[in-house]
Amino acid sequence: MYESYFAVIMAGGGGTRLWPVSRQERPKQMVRLFGERTLFQISVDRLEGMFPPERIFVVTVEEQARQLRKQAPEIPEQNFILEPSPKNTASVVGLAAVALQKRDPNAVMAVLTADHYIANIERFHQLLRAAFQVAGEGFLVTLGIKPNFPSTGYGYIHTGNEIGAYQGIRVHNARGFLEKPDEQRAKELFASDSYAWNSGMFVWKVDQIIVEMARQMPHLYTGLQMISRKWNTDERAETIRKVWEGLERISIDYGVMEGAENVAVIPVSDLGWSDVGSWESLFEVLPADEHGNIIHQAEFLGLDSQNSLVYGNNDGRLIVTLGVEDLVIVDAGDALLVCRKEHSQQVREVVQLLRKQGSRLA
Repeated sequence: MYESYFAVIMAGGGGTRLWPVSRQERPKQMVRLFGERTLFQISVDRLEGMFPPERIFVVTVEEQARQLRKQAPEIPEQNFILEPSPKNTASVVGLAAVALQKRDPNAVMAVLTADHYIANIERFHQLLRAAFQVAGEGFLVTLGIKPNFPSTGYGYIHTGNEIGAYQGIRVHNARGFLEKPDEQRAKELFASDSYAWNSGMFVWKVDQIIVEMARQMPHLYTGLQMISRKWNTDERAETIRKVWEGLERISIDYGVMEGAENVAVIPVSDLGWSDVGSWESLFEVLPADEHGNIIHQAEFLGLDSQNSLVYGNNDGRLIVTLGVEDLVIVDAGDALLVCRKEHSQQVREVVQLLRKQGSRLA
């Protein structure tokens, strides 16, 4: 049965909240935030021991595929599935499901991310093994993260009754999905202990997710069936392009999971997980000095400076701070970002403005 387990890495995102290091031509998953390996390479590395390279698939957009192939040459070239343009995660999952169904009608797929950080790899593997077992019993499984603070930046999953224990991990029914809450609601969810952050990682049988798409997203399902019929022909690429033009931009969460039946959630608290969704999130995963400052790839001198991130680009330029706290300072060489930690989520607004102006720095 293990031969029917596959990993699908979604790798087509932009990561605009990590500007100015992440750019349109060098999105977040291609950036080296933690040493010499990019986030994409780290996401492939942590699958070692669970999936051989031939059972790892990558879905990305055409303009990113060449660089991703270079970063992970061990993954067969035919396992890179190309979407003509980003249409959010429902289409990504659907296209991967078509590819895997052609490869193995009994395929069970883990839908994973290319740009998240996970510290506890052993626990991650245990979690995946449990999720595959639960998926084998007919559940659509979502991996949840037990909140450690009342975040307004994540969607939440309402956990229900316990289904059972798999691999020593407790699994629950999912009562529902909640969109990103306001601050007051986030505090209520955090206090209740019945909610998990939605990590955006899922495990399910391929044929089962296709059935759910047919029920809830018939337009997408019809397009996928057209692609499936042409998959092993010379018309595949052209068919995908034609279908893609008419697809709705929608996530798998909204398009399928919110209305799906037999949904299970595995809430875990010890993965060391971060979606690296903003510069502020690096405070959760990078070590700080005795003043709470995180200094990465930068020559730095700080006087009376606390709880700040200083991120350089290894060019030897000295960055000096005096009498500051709770700042994010990012030097990308051709652009410099300075903001307060709590404003780091708004960096995407800067990117939107730069793109509107036609700036090369977007």
